[in-house]
Amino acid sequence: MPTPCFHSHPARWRLPAPCLPLACLIVICLFTLTACSGTPTTESRDGYRVDHSYQSTAQSSRVRHLVLHYTDSNARRSLRTLTGPRVSSHYLVTREATPRVYQLVDESRRAWHAGASAWGSRSNLNDTSIGIEIVNRGPRDTPHGRTWTPYPAAQIDTLIALARDIIERHDIDPVDVVGHADIAPQRKIDPGPRFPWYRLYRAGIGAWPETERVMAYQRRFMTSPPSLIQWQRALVAYGYPVDVTGRFDALTHDTLRAFQMHFRPTRHDGYPDAHSAAILWALLEKYRPEAKPAGNE
Repeated sequence: MPTPCFHSHPARWRLPAPCLPLACLIVICLFTLTACSGTPTTESRDGYRVDHSYQSTAQSSRVRHLVLHYTDSNARRSLRTLTGPRVSSHYLVTREATPRVYQLVDESRRAWHAGASAWGSRSNLNDTSIGIEIVNRGPRDTPHGRTWTPYPAAQIDTLIALARDIIERHDIDPVDVVGHADIAPQRKIDPGPRFPWYRLYRAGIGAWPETERVMAYQRRFMTSPPSLIQWQRALVAYGYPVDVTGRFDALTHDTLRAFQMHFRPTRHDGYPDAHSAAILWALLEKYRPEAKPAGNE
């Protein structure tokens, strides 16, 4: 192939176009600067205008909780369900090799993901939460027992990035990052015992007890376990919606099971034991010291 040849041509100089008057140039520049200065301070609405010149500092986000769910179905079916007329979430995180994050509801609006729910002093958490659905098939019952679908590492990496962003923007307390089972223990079991809560905690998301304090409480509870009413008071102090009755009823069982799936996933049978109690008391000491119940100090 012949080597291409490049030819240069002598520069041809031309006289500039006639200049605009200086005053016109100044007006044009000022108009351009005004147009590009940012969001206008007034907004026209139907029948009235709103002035945004002033902003009050006495305000905060309405969002207090971040609630994590699994979908119990694949991404296509999950999208169809979550964009239908009965249930929704703010976000959906898929489980492909490169997970995708779908935003289905604006954070300023109420998504229908929590249902009948309670945490701490609040109920109906749809009003105060952002919900994230994670594509995961949940449990499957087999002849050898129940198995739970794992969460791929890439999916959790994506979830961590999303959750960090939400928590930072809304200043959500670690204790208020919860699973659906935590806020509705008699109705829900998601995100299940395979969900890596400790990994999220190490990434700065959610709560987790200090190991040495768990061990200290466990040594104490091996010889002097808390009573059932102390158990119930401790669960309530942390945020769980359980009644303090002194009876081991179905609600207490299901609430303890939800607590164990979150903080002790290797055993989540819903029955009290020294290790579970030690975890709960260590959590209260770290995050809710003013609410820790008396007794077994």
